[in-house]
Amino acid sequence: MNNSFDASLLRGELLRNEPLARHTTWKVGGPARYFFRPADKDDLIKLLNQLPKSQPLLWLGLGSNLLVRDGGFDGIVISLTKFTSDLIINKNLVSVGAGVTCAKVAREAARAGLKGATFLAGIPGTIGGALAMNAGAYGGEIWDFVENVEVINRKGVYSNKKPKNFSISYRNVEKKNDEWFLRCDLKFNFGDSQEEQNAIRKLLKKRSEDQPTGKPSGGSTFRNPEGDFAARLVEETGLKGFQIGGAEVSKKHANFVLNKGNASAADIENLIEYMRAEVERKHGISLQTEVHIVGVSK
Repeated sequence: MNNSFDASLLRGELLRNEPLARHTTWKVGGPARYFFRPADKDDLIKLLNQLPKSQPLLWLGLGSNLLVRDGGFDGIVISLTKFTSDLIINKNLVSVGAGVTCAKVAREAARAGLKGATFLAGIPGTIGGALAMNAGAYGGEIWDFVENVEVINRKGVYSNKKPKNFSISYRNVEKKNDEWFLRCDLKFNFGDSQEEQNAIRKLLKKRSEDQPTGKPSGGSTFRNPEGDFAARLVEETGLKGFQIGGAEVSKKHANFVLNKGNASAADIENLIEYMRAEVERKHGISLQTEVHIVGVSK
């Protein structure tokens, strides 16, 4: 891939051959040809205006729910955590940038006495990623609360859209391929601040008891099939603790794949495919990954 843009026009941080293992929760992944943190909207527009349509782009938040292969990403990774990190609460409307963590939205909404955002504390990612996949936890899904979103397209044009402009379903949001979420307005009900903060503490305690928090993983590996749970299917297949290389099916929660410290992305991907094949062989159910897999193999 040739350098198809003029870096001198950009004001943000531009890194070359940046290891994506530094930016993913699995702590694996080869280098990105370019890794860019725009200084602001204008800076992002300057980049997008220069890029040919064939230029591969990857938009990155915290790097959860993402597996980057060992050969890396031969394109530009755009990190939104710098200029889309604002959060403003006006009455019961939370206006938040795509780079803000879901957990922070839950905390700030609770402090403001808003009810309904508690489930966001259980999502280990950013609002941008949550919007892209209709992330949910503990009975809540983010698009149930979306009033408005701001998107940017491949040409660097911004626009505001409503939920009705998208086809939204369980862990899936259908939108144009050349559009990405930059911010949203979330509307919650009014509640009691102390009750909501207590609810978050209770949720985090349960999450810590049920899931391997604090260990390198990508979050939930598979979507739950209708009327069932991926974790139950994987566990009943006898795969808890099963390893390929440095990757292991969590002994605590069977829908999590852990990096034991020396895993390659190939180890993780091979384990995911083995889990899928074994579940289908035993139960006749083809699990769909919740994790996004990008890049090239080494």
